[in-house]
Amino acid sequence: MTRQAAPYRAGRVFLAGDSAHVHYPAGGQGLSLGVQDAVNLGWKLAQVVHGTSVTLLDTYQDERHPVAARALQHTMAQGVLQRPDERIKALVDMVSELAVMDEPRKRLAGLISGLDIHYDLGEGHPLLGRRMPDLDLVTSDGPRRVFTLLHDAKPVLLNLAGSGDIDITPWADRVQLMEAEYVGLWELPVLGAVTAPAAVLIRPDGYVAWVGDGTDTGLRDALTSWFGTP
Repeated sequence: MTRQAAPYRAGRVFLAGDSAHVHYPAGGQGLSLGVQDAVNLGWKLAQVVHGTSVTLLDTYQDERHPVAARALQHTMAQGVLQRPDERIKALVDMVSELAVMDEPRKRLAGLISGLDIHYDLGEGHPLLGRRMPDLDLVTSDGPRRVFTLLHDAKPVLLNLAGSGDIDITPWADRVQLMEAEYVGLWELPVLGAVTAPAAVLIRPDGYVAWVGDGTDTGLRDALTSWFGTP
């Protein structure tokens, strides 16, 4: 059985996890989808409670519904491949041959793990709308991993340019500013290597809401949209 709710919201009621989508459980994708639904919705509810525009909640449907729809297509295909039929076995053998190739293997791994998710946040750097890599950073407080900065469920602005000229004073009570350095390769699942950004604004769910190119163009708009007026 494969079903997905058309709207994920009815007034003050929101659907997440199995109430929003049910499907063949192969690969544990239902668990991954449900957890990410909850995290995506949870931090947005908290922002609205603390004063961000209620329109922020509209992005829950916009972001999570397409992700689940794509996963459901994949699990339906997996269900078909489980059928004990000689014609299906021939298809399984063909798919298995493709799956050991580098490019198809990366795409399938990204889809099943959810690491290929890309929210449509507009044009820009490949990181925009994607999950931030958990990099080993060098900071004034010593080495830090990116995801440890999100343990307090607060957004983080990483300034990686070393210039120290980013000013987010009006949002200082809501957004953590961290000066850091990373000297390794920037590599994203499925996409591979990407250009190193000068700065990134990371949402509490780990997704990148803004990418800097050495200037603060668009930063105030991003901060206002996601984390409220200054």
